[in-house]
Amino acid sequence: MRMPILPRTATWIAAVGTCAALVAGCASALEPKAVPEPQTITTADFATDGPGSLVEAMTIPTFDRSVSNLGGTTAKVLYRSTSGIDGTPTEVSGALFVPPGDPPPGGWPVMAFAHGTTGIQQECAPSASNDLLGSVGLIKSYLELGFAVAAADYQGLGTDGNHPYLDNRTAGLNVIDSVRALRKLSPSVSNRWAAFGGSQGGGATWAANEQAAGYAPELELVGTVSLVPSADMSGIVRKALDGTLTDDQAAAYIWMLMGLQKSYPDLRIDDYISGVVRENWDVLGACSGPEGNQRGEILSQMSADDVEPASSEAASLLTSLLERTALPIGPASAPMMVIYAGRDSFIDTRWTDDAIAEGCALGSVIEADFQPDKGHGDVDGGASVQWLGERFGGQPAPNNC
Repeated sequence: MRMPILPRTATWIAAVGTCAALVAGCASALEPKAVPEPQTITTADFATDGPGSLVEAMTIPTFDRSVSNLGGTTAKVLYRSTSGIDGTPTEVSGALFVPPGDPPPGGWPVMAFAHGTTGIQQECAPSASNDLLGSVGLIKSYLELGFAVAAADYQGLGTDGNHPYLDNRTAGLNVIDSVRALRKLSPSVSNRWAAFGGSQGGGATWAANEQAAGYAPELELVGTVSLVPSADMSGIVRKALDGTLTDDQAAAYIWMLMGLQKSYPDLRIDDYISGVVRENWDVLGACSGPEGNQRGEILSQMSADDVEPASSEAASLLTSLLERTALPIGPASAPMMVIYAGRDSFIDTRWTDDAIAEGCALGSVIEADFQPDKGHGDVDGGASVQWLGERFGGQPAPNNC
């Protein structure tokens, strides 16, 4: 469930073309240069503990120049957070950004960016990449608009331990604590914040909204945008039992099983996998390297029987575990915008319809934007720009519940 990213090949071809036209100038540019070592950001506040406190904050000398050339602060961080499964303390990595110059009165407003699926292993963290796995353009836009930006990796991506894939509660807490960590990085950052995310990140921003008032009352959430959110994926078990999973759902389902296997060690994973999936279980968890390249080929060989639950009892247990991760879990703390698609090959429209209806019944303020002819990767989030601006401006939020 990866959000669409710009193809890096195109960028490389453009760079090569430029060098061909400017041979003399590019010769020196291609010579290897010494890369500065990351340095601890000594002005950050490391004096506190608890959720959102900083464990580590380092400069990122190799980060994409489109952002680093703006000035300001770019940091890779490790901060404290909380498991949404059992409430235990955790440590989460991420990237934080503060614009250059003097902040406005009250400090830089915050945009928390929640990424879509990148994988389930430690090495799949966006902050391990010098362009946040293709999200750098969005970060740059927010900085130019005058936002400080927090980009959480989520628990288990970039750090030791399990990544509870599509556990919305955990990802939501990680997003909230990334905002707290940003305020520890720089005293110029406001307590007013919003969040934007898609796919897995759409579920994370939705969950952050519902948990914000109780978990982080010192922060002022003005609103969240969730594109094609993974709000409630429990219906995927019924489709696995019936053999009606789409190819994209089958791939996500395997990663969901892997996350649940680690979160709930007593889960009998052999009740849910067989054939080529069982034979290549470890390879199917990869997001990079040779095994990552093999993953697509293995998925193409998979049959519906390979992920069919062994019994209705096994299916019921799995459904109940996924329902623990589902949204809503309570009324929203601030207005929500939910943008979703009618041709989504990952998330059935009915699942999102039902989650929105339940949120409305709880009293949440929701503007739902259903795009019947769009898919998971091409849904149009353009309306969210004005919507977010209005939330920071204090205008009443539309509600089409």
